[in-house]
Amino acid sequence: MSVIGFDIGNDSCVIAAAKRGGVDVLLNDESKRETPAVVSFGEKQRFLGSAGAAFATANPTSTISQIKRLIGKLYKEVEADLKLLPFATNEGPRGGILIELQYLKTKWTFTPVEILGMLLKHLKQITEKNLESAVVDCVIGIPSYFTDLQRRMYLDAALIAGLKPLRLIHDGTAIALGYGMYKTDFSESGPTNVMFVDIGHCDTQVTLAAFEPGEMKILSHSFDPNLGGRDFDEVLFHHFAAQFNEKYKIDVKANARASVRLRASCEKVKKVLSANAEAPISIECLIGDTDVRGFITREEFEKLSSKLLDRVIIPCRMALKDADLSVDKISTVELVGSGSRIPAITRYLTMFFEKEPTRTLNASECVARGCALRCAMLSPSLKVRDYKIEDSFPYSIEIPSPKGEFMLFPKGSSFPKVTKMELQCNTPFCLPVTYITERDFPAGISHIVGSFEISLSEPSDAEKVDVEFRVNLNNHGIVEIDSAKIIEDNNHFARNLYARILMDNSRVLNLSISENLEYASTNDELREAKEKEKKLVQQDVKVEETKDQRNTLESFVYDTRSKLSGTYRSHAKDSEKEAITNELQKTEDWLYEDSDDESEQDYTGRLKDLKKLLEPIENRYNEENAIAKATDSLKSCIAKYHSHADLLPHDKKESVKKECRKAEEWLTNAVSQKHSSPKSLSTDINRVINAFKSKCESIIRSKPSFSRDEEHMLPHSTCEVIGSVFPFTLSVLSAKFLVLVTMQSQKEARLDMQCKDKFLLQSAVARPGTTPKDITPELFNKDSGNQVEECKLKVNYVAPRQPPSPPFTCPPNPLLIIVIRWDDQFVVATFDGPPVLLLLIPIAKIKWTNMLEMPMNLRRQQPVAKKGETPQKKVVDDQPDSWDLIDIEVPYCK
Repeated sequence: MSVIGFDIGNDSCVIAAAKRGGVDVLLNDESKRETPAVVSFGEKQRFLGSAGAAFATANPTSTISQIKRLIGKLYKEVEADLKLLPFATNEGPRGGILIELQYLKTKWTFTPVEILGMLLKHLKQITEKNLESAVVDCVIGIPSYFTDLQRRMYLDAALIAGLKPLRLIHDGTAIALGYGMYKTDFSESGPTNVMFVDIGHCDTQVTLAAFEPGEMKILSHSFDPNLGGRDFDEVLFHHFAAQFNEKYKIDVKANARASVRLRASCEKVKKVLSANAEAPISIECLIGDTDVRGFITREEFEKLSSKLLDRVIIPCRMALKDADLSVDKISTVELVGSGSRIPAITRYLTMFFEKEPTRTLNASECVARGCALRCAMLSPSLKVRDYKIEDSFPYSIEIPSPKGEFMLFPKGSSFPKVTKMELQCNTPFCLPVTYITERDFPAGISHIVGSFEISLSEPSDAEKVDVEFRVNLNNHGIVEIDSAKIIEDNNHFARNLYARILMDNSRVLNLSISENLEYASTNDELREAKEKEKKLVQQDVKVEETKDQRNTLESFVYDTRSKLSGTYRSHAKDSEKEAITNELQKTEDWLYEDSDDESEQDYTGRLKDLKKLLEPIENRYNEENAIAKATDSLKSCIAKYHSHADLLPHDKKESVKKECRKAEEWLTNAVSQKHSSPKSLSTDINRVINAFKSKCESIIRSKPSFSRDEEHMLPHSTCEVIGSVFPFTLSVLSAKFLVLVTMQSQKEARLDMQCKDKFLLQSAVARPGTTPKDITPELFNKDSGNQVEECKLKVNYVAPRQPPSPPFTCPPNPLLIIVIRWDDQFVVATFDGPPVLLLLIPIAKIKWTNMLEMPMNLRRQQPVAKKGETPQKKVVDDQPDSWDLIDIEVPYCK
């Protein structure tokens, strides 16, 4: 389940996601943390976010930005401001704003809600790409000055985008939440008052919050909806436009494209002045071939912006007044927002609050992070510590009437909140709800919330009917009437219009309520907007798929041309090369001259035709590679089994080597005749490989047939080993287990085992069924070294359970000692001719080194046997119960 917070700014947007490790800001397709709030319409598709911003300069009349400023506004009230925008606008059917532009060679009109829905859809796609999961639930930040209509439009835009906002949260509240959630030093003796000054791109919002451990209360919201970073940009724009008009005789304001470029440059100049005392401006070919240059100092910029700087203090003063606090009661002033980096703003706030503002929060991301935290608190997928939030509504809401007004929600009321009221009537009526238009109410926005029509049932016998209402200011700050009930009373009392009287002898009847929101979107309009967005998305996908197919065809042309002169050169006939080269040239000419208006099917068809021409050459090339791969595989198998045969008994060895020779002969003949039937040769080789492996494995796994020489049998043992050290041979009469014999070099021996003579490292493996005649010096890696007077023999196998053998004494002149595990004991035997059992030692009485990893508490001790003596018995502490693979070292010094 998604836990997402969206900050929809006037200039850019930020997406934050709450996870178990904290809150992260998600990156867009360009790996940037901020996504431009821009939607641009090209000839065939839309470009949103960063892609749309790239088209803003080249295509200003079809690029829509600053959509946040248009949400909920009436056309006539902001007509003057709309003329400054580069795109065309007109008045809608109900007085709203319609955006007009050319798209797909036809005229399209969009409402601000539809454009906002496109932007939210783009942010949703970015989020889903980052999280690799579907995104539905979210929390969206909104300015505190948004009215009921604007809040409803945000919800409508989210619905168009396929989102389900759990909450619309005020920007200031989100900032305060992100501030208070991680602070642990608030005093328990009383609230800590913190003022947040958020200067964004188009507005300034001030929020005063009181913090206590585990809770937060918003005391007041204040704002200036028309004071932001863009207003400081406009100061620079008008300054340089007048300067260029005088110096270069060009009218930048009359040219939409030039205005967009100059505004972008002025924003950069403002940022430079934030850190430098002066800044230059230079734009090439601003209008026609005219290059312009200018220069401004920070002092000059502050003089031009003095009126704007004075306005920054006004919302701060209003917030203190609404909260009934003085400046000295403010503990901290936190300055955030993309437009807050101007040094003069910090200086003005320092003078007003008599303390310098802090910047502990990320100025551009704090709203999105607070939204994500609020979403985490509302979502069941994450567990967040309890934190109480009490928000404040910035407007007063009333029900006007000729006989008096009824105050539903006073300014500063906490919400969500429910108010009950009673009204006397006997006919259906309409209940209007409006904002009280105070001095700080935003201009250009209707003060009417809406009206609610109450339908009465059949006339009642009662002469007077009382209707009780439940009016709700919900979680989003939207006014709703939850219920309306008729309370009939047969008693006759004089009542005022809004009297609240408890009546006896009454009955309650529920009434139907219908909303009449003059400027809000209707259900039909929302349905049409969703269908329009669906078609636009399909068009975007279609264009992208067509581009991908075009790129695929273009890549195929270049790749095939390269292969014909390289990889496929020896596999293609001259006539084939010529025919394909001609088709590739025709396709390339078509791509760069006549393919702009072609569909995906046209590119797919041409690609299919080219692949069909190239198919015979590719088949020959692929078969050649398959034959080479199969040939190498068969040769590797032959070499493997040929080497393996040397370790097998004589009869098996001869059988395996015979199969190897047959496979080699077949392969030689097949490769010499490959040009006669090349298509099936690789298949034939693979078939032969399988048959060859199966045959060799069946020979190796067959039971051996040999006779045992009882004279050379080790008593009561199932493993018989006979060996002589020099001339380096080892005879295995009948081994049912794998026996590894290793002779260790002198330099690797321990000090107590070293002798004056040296010998080489020698090893051999005797497989089950090996007879003495199979063991020859050729089995070993090298020729034997000097006379061996010391060796180490490793015997590794698992012996079956056997009855114990009687102990034997050591012969007088043993030549070689070997230790073999036998049941629960070890057999110490000597080989000087026929095998003789020396000693039977229990497992718990002897030290060994194991091929597996041994416990650290097992000490490496070796029993040593001298002439005429038996090996010493060593008691082992913490002896394991059993071992499957044993590596016993019993050295013998001559």
